[in-house]
Amino acid sequence: MKIITAAAAALSLSISNTFATSQDDSFQKVAHDYVEQYLQANPEQATELGDHRFDGELTDYSAEARAKDLATQKEFRDKLNAIDGSQLTGANNIDLRILKENIDYEMFRAEELKEPEWNPLVYMQSLANSLYLLVARDFAPAEKRIPSLRQRLEKIPGVIAQAKANLRRPPRIHTETAIEQTQGAINLVRTELAPLLDQAPQTNKELAPLQDKTAVALEDYKKWLQNNLLPSSDGDFRLGAEKYRKKLRFALASDLPMEEIMKRAKADLEQTQIAVYETALPLYKKYFPNADQQNVADTRKVTAAVLDKLAEQHPNDAAVVDYAKKVVTEATDFVKRHDVVGIPNVPLDVIAMPEFKRGVAIAYCDAPGPLEKNGKTFFAVAPTPKDWSKERKESFFREYNNYMIRDLTAHEAMPGHFLQLARSNEFRAPTLVRAIFQSGPFIEGWAVYCEQVMAEQGYGGPEVKMQQLKMRLRAICNAILDQSIHAGNMTEKEAMDLLTKEGYQQEGEAVAKWKRARLTSAQLSTYFVGATEHLDLRAAEQKKLGDQFNLKKYNDQVISYGSPPVKYVRELMGSRWNALSSTRWHCTSLQRQIFDIVFGEPDPPWYQLLTRRFLPSLRFRGAAADDFLVAVNRTSSSRLNVRRRLVPTSRNSISYQPSIRST
Repeated sequence: MKIITAAAAALSLSISNTFATSQDDSFQKVAHDYVEQYLQANPEQATELGDHRFDGELTDYSAEARAKDLATQKEFRDKLNAIDGSQLTGANNIDLRILKENIDYEMFRAEELKEPEWNPLVYMQSLANSLYLLVARDFAPAEKRIPSLRQRLEKIPGVIAQAKANLRRPPRIHTETAIEQTQGAINLVRTELAPLLDQAPQTNKELAPLQDKTAVALEDYKKWLQNNLLPSSDGDFRLGAEKYRKKLRFALASDLPMEEIMKRAKADLEQTQIAVYETALPLYKKYFPNADQQNVADTRKVTAAVLDKLAEQHPNDAAVVDYAKKVVTEATDFVKRHDVVGIPNVPLDVIAMPEFKRGVAIAYCDAPGPLEKNGKTFFAVAPTPKDWSKERKESFFREYNNYMIRDLTAHEAMPGHFLQLARSNEFRAPTLVRAIFQSGPFIEGWAVYCEQVMAEQGYGGPEVKMQQLKMRLRAICNAILDQSIHAGNMTEKEAMDLLTKEGYQQEGEAVAKWKRARLTSAQLSTYFVGATEHLDLRAAEQKKLGDQFNLKKYNDQVISYGSPPVKYVRELMGSRWNALSSTRWHCTSLQRQIFDIVFGEPDPPWYQLLTRRFLPSLRFRGAAADDFLVAVNRTSSSRLNVRRRLVPTSRNSISYQPSIRST
C-alpha cells in the first residue's frame, strides 16, 4: 500500500504537469501572489493556518493600511477577470471561482461592513488569540516561539492605539463582550503564557517586565472600553436587510437565496418537531408508565418531559472535560464498527476552553491549520464562567447533559469537525486557495450531517437521537434567529420563545444564543444551510445509485476535496463519470478487468485515491488514463501488463482504447 500511495503522489504531479495550460500558469501565479500578500496582511491567520513566517507580526488596523488593502483586492480581482476559467484544468477550475468569491467578500467587508470602525471584538484576534496560538501549539521548540511571542507583546500597545482611534459608537453588546474578553487577555498575558515560558526559564525571567507592561496596557484599554467607549455604545447590533443579504451570499457561497432559506427552515422546524415527538413517545411511556392518555397526546408536553428527564444525568464544571474525553473514545469505536467513514491517524486532545475565548460559543474544534506540518487537534469544552449563579450553572449542564455531550462529540470531534478537517488538511492542489479559504457551511454542515448519520446508525439509542433532533431544531432555529434579527426586528422575548418553546432549549443556553446572535451575523445560518446542502447531496447520490449506494464510500468521497462550498462538491461528484465518458475511456469495463486481475474486488482503496482525488480533477484527458494504467502496472503485485493505443482526435483529446493481459 505504501508503494501504491507513493506512486499516486508521483502520478498526481506528473498529470498536473502534463495538462497545465498557459491559463493555468497565469492563475497559479496570480493565486500565489495573492495568498502571499494575504498572509502577510493577516499574520494572526497565517499563524493559525500553519505559516509561521509572520509569527512576530500583528495586523495593521490603521485607515491607511485598510485603504491600501482594498486597492490590493481590486487589483487582484482585475487580474483574475483576465483569466479564461474555461481553459483551467484540475483543481484550478474551481479554485479560480473560490478565490474570486473570497476577494469579493473582502471588498464588501472593506467598503460596506467596515467592522474595525464599530466592532471592538475585531481587535481580540491580535490582543489575545495571536499569543494563544504561539502557546497552544508545539509547532516549534520554545526557543523559537518565544522571540515571536516577545515581538507580538511589544506590538500590542500599537494595536490598542489603533482601536482607540478607529472605534466609534459600537453596539453596546459588542463593547460589553469586548470588556469581558479583554479581562481574559489580561489573564492570558499575566498567567497563561507559562506553559511556553516555563520551557525556557531564563527567557521567562527576561520576559517578565514586558509581560507586566503589556498587561498594564490591556488594563488601561479595558478602562477605556468601560469609561469612554461604553457610554457612547449606542450603535444598532442589527446589520440591516440589505447588508445582511449581501453578507449571507458571501458567507454561505450557496445557491439558496435568503427567502428560500427561511422557507425551508420553517418547514423543517415543523417536520423535526414531529420527529422529536415520535422519538420521545416510547421513552415517555417508559419513564412515565402511569401517565394518562391526555398527556400522551400532548406533543409538547411529552417532548419537554422526556428532554427534562434525560437532562437529569449531567456532568459539572469539574467533570465535564474528563467526561468528554471518555465519550470521544466511545464515538471513535462506534464509527469504526459501523463503517461510517475512514478515520485518519492523527491525535485529538480534549481541553478546557481558554477563558478569553468564552462568552460566544459553548465548544469548538481547534484543528491544526492546513499549512501546519504537524500538530494536534483540540476539542475545547467550556466550563461555566466563574461569576454564574448556581441556578444558571445547573441550567447550563441540564442543557449539556450526558446524552447531549455524546451528540456534541459527534458534531465537534468524531466523525464531525475533527475527522473532516484532518481529511481536508490532506488535500493538495496547485495553489493554496482551497486550503486557506475554506467553506464554513461545508464544515459546519458536515458536522450537523454527522450527528444525523450517527443517530441513524443507532449511536446512543433513542436518548441520543432525542438530543440529535434537538440539535437539529437548534440549527433550524439558528437560521431563523439569524435572519429575523439582522434582516428583521425580532425582539429578545420573541427570540427566547423561539429557542425555548420551539427549540426546547434551556434558559441558560437560550440567553447565550441571544447574545451570540447579536454579536455575529450570517454565521449562525451556516449550520442549517450547510446541513441542508449535505443532506440534499446524499439524497441525490442515493437516488442515483440505489442499492449500490455505500455510506462509507460516499462519506469518504465527499470529504476528499478539501473544504470547498458544497455546490462545488456537487459539481465534482457529478462530473466524475461524465468526464470519463467524454474522453471515450470506457472506464466501467476497464476498471472491472483491472480489479478482477489485481485485487478481485471492484473498489480497492488505491483506486479511490487515484480516481477521486487526482484523475477526476483533470477531466480524464487521454494521457491521464495512460498514466493511471502505467501506475497500476508498476505497483501491482500481480505483475499486470498493459498495452495501450492512443488515437489523437483533437489537440486536447485522446481516444483511449486499452487492452490488458496478466502474466
